[in-house]
Amino acid sequence: MSAAWRILHKDLVLELRTREALSGLVVLMLLVLLTFTFAMDPEGAANAAPAVQWVTFVFAGLMAIQRAFLLERENGAWYGLLLCPIDRGAIFVAKMASNVIVLGLAQVVLMALLALLLGASVLAAPAAVLFVNLLGLIGFAALATLFAAISVRLRAREMMLPLLVLPLLVPLVICAVEASRVVMSGGSLASAGAWLRVLAAFDVIFSVAGWMVFEHVVQE
Repeated sequence: MSAAWRILHKDLVLELRTREALSGLVVLMLLVLLTFTFAMDPEGAANAAPAVQWVTFVFAGLMAIQRAFLLERENGAWYGLLLCPIDRGAIFVAKMASNVIVLGLAQVVLMALLALLLGASVLAAPAAVLFVNLLGLIGFAALATLFAAISVRLRAREMMLPLLVLPLLVPLVICAVEASRVVMSGGSLASAGAWLRVLAAFDVIFSVAGWMVFEHVVQE
């Protein structure tokens, strides 16, 4: 676990120094939200806020996660990391945790922009909204981190990652949108229980699967 902590610390220090991923995320999310704001009437924008939130988050998050892997590959750090005598599962855990933290910060900004531009009720049940966002974030980070490691060695890597990941993300996006719709309208977590159970199962399945198969993925 110390190896995972060192990799996580390295990734976070690099992001704090450059802020490339976070700044790119915020700019892209702002552009997408502005587009939706001018395309919909105020009432329709507020009702569509949960769907806008997760569509914006998924596309911006894929870009950020892919860029993190490409940056390491361009500088040769990726192969250096794989040559280190450490458990490959620890690399996956560190990369996933780094993505959860960076994307979590971006999601805070996204929620503020949703409230400001679309009038979303993000404070209707703040603890419930936070819980739903966390479940969706963990599942997204687990799946996207695993497939980013696969696509980073492909020629058309910029196009392949969305093609590989988006079909698998459909259950997560549907459940996250429906659960967000319930809690943003003032409903309790119990009201969104069915959607939350699917999200939790998605998180466990892809987190464990990513940790188990990551060594085979990076060795192929």
